[in-house]
Amino acid sequence: MEFNQQLYKKRQRSNAIGLTLSLGAMVLGLFVLLWILSVLLSNGFAALDWNMFTQSTPAPGSEGGGLANAIVGSLMMVGFTVLVSTPIGVLAGVYLAEYGDQSKTAELTRFVTDIMLSAPSIVLGLFVYAIAVATVGNFSGWAGSLALSLIAVPVVVRTTENMLRLVPGSLREAAFALGAPRWKVSTMVTLRAARSGVMTGLLLAVARISGETAPLLFTALNNQFFSTNMNAPMANLPVVIFQFALSPYENWVRLAWGGALLITLSVLILNVVARVFLREKNRV
Repeated sequence: MEFNQQLYKKRQRSNAIGLTLSLGAMVLGLFVLLWILSVLLSNGFAALDWNMFTQSTPAPGSEGGGLANAIVGSLMMVGFTVLVSTPIGVLAGVYLAEYGDQSKTAELTRFVTDIMLSAPSIVLGLFVYAIAVATVGNFSGWAGSLALSLIAVPVVVRTTENMLRLVPGSLREAAFALGAPRWKVSTMVTLRAARSGVMTGLLLAVARISGETAPLLFTALNNQFFSTNMNAPMANLPVVIFQFALSPYENWVRLAWGGALLITLSVLILNVVARVFLREKNRV
């Protein structure tokens, strides 16, 4: 076959152009990301002090104050969300991977899960507002936890199912050969083998809901005072940051930067821990 020098040079030029455009897009994305992080770090660390963790949000125009009530409120709502979404998500994932297979119920569950994964969080917030806030007549931390659970459950379901499907079939066959019932194989063999991946999905779900603002605006709203009453409106970091960042008060804007840094660091830590769990799973 005769070597076509012209065609070879044309392919070289096309490859060089494509590589240059790809590198340019990567550099541009990294520049924007680093720019955002640098602004966040410079303003956020300047706002961090002991008062931020010990004092409640200040009144409009006043000095000092902190985000203690918002931090506690966020931790409580995320904690209750984890308590709700973990058993539901894990059990649903086990059913889809071990029992449902291609049944109509499993297909419907996957379809609904995919819709919830792609649905905007504000839509889920409005849904919870209609069923849990408008009917009761007041905002509450429980409604906020319910809205966050609707966001977290699909993530846990899909991750659990995918991790269980990665477990080698030989483990199941060996357990069945020893006379183990199906429920024990699912819980004591496959789920235990996939526990690192399941934990990764749970951590990613927590990271996903940590910065959600829209659902909490329609459910938990906010509370300027320190309160652990889940039956009443509850302060939370995303809504406080949203309100403080739009305010004309310099102290509020400063606290908003500090709160944004706290959420960013929390999500970063959760993602790092999730990657460590996933790496351990891949080693096994």
